[in-house]
Amino acid sequence: MTSRTGAPRLAGPLLGAFLAVSAVHLAGLLAGQEAVHLATKPLLMPLLAAHAAARGGPRPLIAALLCGWAGDVLLMSDAEPAFLAGMGLFAAGHVCYLVLFGRAPVRPVSGLAYAVLLVVLLALLWPGLPDGLRAPLAGYGLLLTATAWRAGVLGRCAALGGALFLLSDGLIATGIADLPRLPAQDFWIMLTYLAAQYLLTRGALGGEPDSTGAAPGAYRERRIRI
Repeated sequence: MTSRTGAPRLAGPLLGAFLAVSAVHLAGLLAGQEAVHLATKPLLMPLLAAHAAARGGPRPLIAALLCGWAGDVLLMSDAEPAFLAGMGLFAAGHVCYLVLFGRAPVRPVSGLAYAVLLVVLLALLWPGLPDGLRAPLAGYGLLLTATAWRAGVLGRCAALGGALFLLSDGLIATGIADLPRLPAQDFWIMLTYLAAQYLLTRGALGGEPDSTGAAPGAYRERRIRI
């Protein structure tokens, strides 16, 4: 499902805008400026999605980024229903990524490593999680781990992006479970999240071979073109 149209001249400025707003957002987090956080967070994923669309990126990628945007907005609220809805939208985004990755083979050893990591993480989090969040977080963790594992079909950048996505959401989960937090944890959550979405986007847009040795552009033509 590749996009048939694009606006290549806008791709560079849109990426520059995404990077600039990301830098302002992260600086605001370090400075404790809530107004900067509120003003910039809703702009991040739309700019990256617009960049991907201008590059003629595949529709599942753009859908995943827009699900991330909607999830970002909902997670700005402290209300539990908004958190659950936001997690649901991020889960939908991971489904979009899995559609994007298709059925290309990926190393089973990395899958086993990610499965062990998920089990260990859930074991650490489980005692501190509220009862109503245990099942949703376990289901979300399974989708997130699948994305991290399968991302390697788009190359090393996307593989790193999948791993960083898992790290970012793992840091969020430690906060929910009242485990020890990093200094400036919100900064590290957003830094790893933004890097993850950018690297997944870069991998999906092409430029390096995937784990089978094929170029990502060729992979998209073979697997997800309509």
